[in-house]
Amino acid sequence: MALAAPCSSAASGSYSLIVQPDQGIAPIDSIIDSAAKSIDLTMYELSDTTTEQDLAARAKAGVTVRVILDQREKSTNQAAYTYLKDNGVGVVWSSTTYYYTHEKSMVIDGTEAVVMSGNMTSEYYSADRNYSVTDTDSADVSAMETVFDADYAHKSVTPGDGDHLVWSPTDSQNQLVALINGATQNLYVENQELTDTAVVNALAAAAKRGVAVELVMTNDANQYSSEFDTLTSAGAKVSTYAEDAPLYIHAKAIVADHGTSSEKVFVGSENFTSTSLNENRELGIILQNSTIGDGVETVIAKDFAGGTAWTS
Repeated sequence: MALAAPCSSAASGSYSLIVQPDQGIAPIDSIIDSAAKSIDLTMYELSDTTTEQDLAARAKAGVTVRVILDQREKSTNQAAYTYLKDNGVGVVWSSTTYYYTHEKSMVIDGTEAVVMSGNMTSEYYSADRNYSVTDTDSADVSAMETVFDADYAHKSVTPGDGDHLVWSPTDSQNQLVALINGATQNLYVENQELTDTAVVNALAAAAKRGVAVELVMTNDANQYSSEFDTLTSAGAKVSTYAEDAPLYIHAKAIVADHGTSSEKVFVGSENFTSTSLNENRELGIILQNSTIGDGVETVIAKDFAGGTAWTS
């Protein structure tokens, strides 16, 4: 399915949606190539020679390029770390303060942010479902830069949420549970992992109060069977893909109250696990924006229809 990127503007900024694997990594690389002054990239896994070369090229052109890579994923990140360091890019390993720095985000020229659910690992681009949201809201960008500066220097920081941000380990769990609890009509959800009790209970409670809940996940060897059973018993619908299916659900997204004036959408790096929400460095965004929300819901609905219904 070829997708045009949904875009919208609001008083606080402009936003656009990038969907993978449909649009590939090219839109992200184009944003990198557009940088004139600075690039600040935080990435859990980076193993993509094209993106690495793009970052090095911007550094060679005089752009200040800084990169944080997760220190627990050195086996994946070491080659990129060495290449970037050897080619004029400021690159550091993440702080051990966080179990994983699982965040996937970028700020360009101090004016445009990108919040992503996907890693920059080229071997997975053709199969992984992921979303990225671009954001020019100045409060969001400023908050992201403040956290990046601290994380790059391994200094303590309490992240600010700007206008729309969702941070781990600060407030991801509370914000995501509040988003689910606030839904009155429907919830469309994709995630890679599902063990956080607070999120599972919130989704089940939503289904029990009459909210139409649809969840799409890859079924990794029935790892989440008890959670799926809890949700379907509460009235939610769960659609799954086999581990070896052409599409792998890596996305982390929620659309709440699609089709209403209060529609909200979450996209980010947060998996629905206690580690992700309470111990990692993670970043997501929640927008009350029907253009971005509708774009994500369209994809989730397609993915839901293409999966296999979970039955206990």
